[in-house]
Amino acid sequence: MNSRMELNDVLAVSRARSGDTDAFRVLVERHSRSLFRLAFRMTGNQQDAEDVVQESFLRAYKQLAKFDERASFGTWLYRIAANCSLDLVRSRKRRSEHLAPAMDTSGAEVEDPVVSLPSTDPNPERLALSTEVRERVAEAMRDLSPTERTAFVLRHFEGMCMEEVSRVLDCQPGAAKHSVFRAVQKLRRALEPVASPAK
Repeated sequence: MNSRMELNDVLAVSRARSGDTDAFRVLVERHSRSLFRLAFRMTGNQQDAEDVVQESFLRAYKQLAKFDERASFGTWLYRIAANCSLDLVRSRKRRSEHLAPAMDTSGAEVEDPVVSLPSTDPNPERLALSTEVRERVAEAMRDLSPTERTAFVLRHFEGMCMEEVSRVLDCQPGAAKHSVFRAVQKLRRALEPVASPAK
């Protein structure tokens, strides 16, 4: 995030703290798309992601007084959204509901960075394989711990550096790196049967 946007965020936060609802609306418009993307990849469900975004901004508005203006507002929001997503995923797990494979808002499957299938014309065999890969990724993502899941999504889907991931998770960079490593190892193990060529 560039310094100009950060400056604008700080100014908008300052005005929102003074009761300027238009200033808070600017923050919502500026950050809602990235929060939705994060929430969607965390929950695997569009409706849940929309609920997470709404809840995240509600929590942010209530906690504006606690925001440290020296910090990145975007990172602070990501932390809130990640926590909201985890709360929802945990409550769903308690209800024994299952996550669907993550899809983007256009209805197309979200491309997974862990597995790169060669790009060829879609034939039935390849389509069947990619469906199996998506199912295995979705299942493996469900089996990750909340911290591993968040760290993996932030690093590999959102493209955050380890410093940013550690700030969102509120932990040391080394711990964030370890969480990402564990998540990748688990996903690789889950994908081994379909990623390895048949002998």
